[in-house]
Amino acid sequence: MGSEEFIFLLIGLKWTVFLSVVGFICGGIAGLGVALARSSEIPILERIMAGYIAVFQGTPLLMQLFVVYYGLALIGLKLDAWVAVAVGLTLHASAYLGEIWRGSIDAVPRGQTEAARALSLKYVSRMKDIILPQALRISLPATIGFLVQLIKGTSLASIVGFTELTRAGNIISN
Repeated sequence: MGSEEFIFLLIGLKWTVFLSVVGFICGGIAGLGVALARSSEIPILERIMAGYIAVFQGTPLLMQLFVVYYGLALIGLKLDAWVAVAVGLTLHASAYLGEIWRGSIDAVPRGQTEAARALSLKYVSRMKDIILPQALRISLPATIGFLVQLIKGTSLASIVGFTELTRAGNIISN
């Protein structure tokens, strides 16, 4: 293996890391919204988010990437391969992280929420100051485990023609 192949692998590594970071950060922002909507007391919002989570957790990531890349092109919205993979990973991550974080919000002892209500804290203040800091600690292991799964999922980007670390290694070995 020469220097050209090594540089090609480093470029693939750069894109794998970049896709993982974009998918995790954007998915985390959207996932927080999903988690807050699922733990809100608005029944229609909870049902919509439950459906969203069911769709994205019930379908493989590969199919989601196909739908974003090829499906949107069928309706006239042609996305670059990188953008399509980033959008697909973001949607996938938001569903999983939303459910992980909703579970950790629900795992905070009920007495904490009741005490915050007894102090007349509004929903935003109650979540920001009382519930979310405790939920963060609870959710950390599952969140890191999902990040590892997301990094592994970037290898599916090669299906839509994007060259990341796994694809670069495959090209070199062939």
